Amino acid sequence: MKTILRCMALLAVSVLLAVTPRVPAWSEETFVDYASQVRLDTRAETLQQEVTVHVFVDGDTTHFNVPKSVNPEGVLKARYIAINTPESTGRIEEWGKKASAFTKEKLQSADSIIIESDTADWNLDSTSTRDLVWVWYRPQGENQYRNLNIELLQNGLAIANSAAQNRYGETCVAAIAQARAWKLNIYSGQKDPDFFYGDAIELTIRELRLHPEEYNGKKVAFSGVVTLDHTNTVLVEDYDEETGLYFGIPAYYGFNMSGGGLEVLTPGNLVRIVGIMQYYEAGQAWQISGMNYRMMKPKDPGNIQIISQGHAPAWKETDPESFWESVALDTENGPEVYDFAYLALGTSVSMTAKAEMVDSVSSELICLECSDCGPDSVKVCAPPLYDETGRALTAEDFCVTVDEERGVTSARLIQVHGIVDYYDGEYYIRVYTQDGITFLD
Repeated sequence: MKTILRCMALLAVSVLLAVTPRVPAWSEETFVDYASQVRLDTRAETLQQEVTVHVFVDGDTTHFNVPKSVNPEGVLKARYIAINTPESTGRIEEWGKKASAFTKEKLQSADSIIIESDTADWNLDSTSTRDLVWVWYRPQGENQYRNLNIELLQNGLAIANSAAQNRYGETCVAAIAQARAWKLNIYSGQKDPDFFYGDAIELTIRELRLHPEEYNGKKVAFSGVVTLDHTNTVLVEDYDEETGLYFGIPAYYGFNMSGGGLEVLTPGNLVRIVGIMQYYEAGQAWQISGMNYRMMKPKDPGNIQIISQGHAPAWKETDPESFWESVALDTENGPEVYDFAYLALGTSVSMTAKAEMVDSVSSELICLECSDCGPDSVKVCAPPLYDETGRALTAEDFCVTVDEERGVTSARLIQVHGIVDYYDGEYYIRVYTQDGITFLD
């Protein structure tokens, strides 16, 4: 039956070509817009579905919202047929950021998006976690759909991935040949203006956090927002669109960082960090060290640099139950399960829960409880806290009287803004400032 359907699909394409002008070949004089030369054939035997974007991942991968009849989870993880764009979510490759931005810009501004299978069925990619699709989009104010897969090829923002073995293979091959001839982007022989050419490995904080041992002792570079400066160390976090999570890592600058470098590392700056990945035994944490700032060469690829300013910590809202949940992430080897607390290390979170002072002597550990400090409780390590008169808070301040005659008290409701930390086998939230804890009752 599948063979018959495939033959019918090929026949439908042949009939369509018989009534549609043949796609012109490229020439050095005229740039052919192949993305508009092919047409979405609604009569074909392929599967087609109008969708909206759920999550942008990179140039050749997007998660789309679909009816549950297509996918019971309501989301289809799409891998674009016939193309490979350079990486921009793990290790960063030349032209990867531009390809990702190109896909995002086209789909964000589209009036409509349709995904199409290559055969009569939805087909999975080699990881068995993503569906292979053609992506069609209709620009605002226009009537015709454009093929985004082919548009990425014709702009030199993707290389071929079995490009000839599909229903639009002839056009894909012509688009690639034109991009090569016109020397566009990947084929230009020029440097990518959005890529840093140095001896550091360009990657994301997510990549560092998920595979720390792989980069141990290596020089790496990544971007993120500085959320905190404490004891000669800044915390840097970055949002990952694919997972919807923030990933963070500490960067130790020591005692010899110049004034210009300290300005770069000011909280609120989106920065490019360059340094050595290492495991800090005393702190039981992975961190970046060996950062440099050369005042006379601010654009040196080995420098830490400001990308933009005026950013705020994420303060990702969570709760005691979610803090201990497991999260499955898609990888090249299939889904892998991590603890949320582990993934959130070094990131800024907000939590609202009942509080009970359990140690008011040293580090002032406060237990955020979810049923009398049950299994879902989360500890919060805070500095000494004071009320508006300057009086140090005690355990009694974290309780409210319920029955004065019987002396019954209840834990107060508080909101915490802090950083997820780990020490001595325990995950917790660390608060650094007085305003990191707010009473809500």
